Amino acid sequence: MAELVYRPVIGAARTLFKALDLKIDTQGSEHIPKTGGAVLVSNHISYLDFIFTGLGALPQKRLVRFMAKESVFRHKVSGPLMRGMRHIPVDRNQGEDAYAHALQSLRSGEIIGVFPEATISQSFTLKSFKSGAARLAQEAGVPLIPMALWGTQRIWTKGRPRNFRRSHIPITIRVGEPMEAPADQYAGAITRRLRERVQELLEAAQRAYPVRPKDASDTWWVPAHLGGTAPTPAEVRELG
Repeated sequence: MAELVYRPVIGAARTLFKALDLKIDTQGSEHIPKTGGAVLVSNHISYLDFIFTGLGALPQKRLVRFMAKESVFRHKVSGPLMRGMRHIPVDRNQGEDAYAHALQSLRSGEIIGVFPEATISQSFTLKSFKSGAARLAQEAGVPLIPMALWGTQRIWTKGRPRNFRRSHIPITIRVGEPMEAPADQYAGAITRRLRERVQELLEAAQRAYPVRPKDASDTWWVPAHLGGTAPTPAEVRELG
């Protein structure tokens, strides 16, 4: 029944992206397993990242079930869609329920999507990773699949107006090789290696990105360490 909701939503998203004339460049989708469970892990720079992360798995004909904050499931529009697509609500006061739900889904052969930074990075750099993705992969005996997105922040991100004009924005998606998560290793060490791999993919996506800011007013989406005017991680922490 979930696919009766999921596939039309994918179709609607593709129609929207075509209307916006987004230039989506995906590489590495062959690393998504065609069968069996996996934890798909991505950086988080936009409110639309779950859609683009899911697109990265479609060439392998896989649908991703995302872990998302519980408030999204209470929204009158997004709630029925999220429940219909069998995504997993995360109540931060009762995280063990979401963890158990995700673990059961992995063991039944699903791909679970996780943003281990937990919230959008306003500096557009990688924040620290929580260890939940690694622990899920360890306990379920499934691989971790690292992924990086770039350009999605130009459409809709925290603290900026949405840009749903036909603005031809490029979106770069890079999927890395599966990482094992041995049960006898410390989850923190696996998480550090995972973050390093996502960082490598993010840098590759940034190097491949085909456009640069048009002028000084368009540098907001570029991290400070790359010469842009996005706030640094330290400045974001000061803003609270």
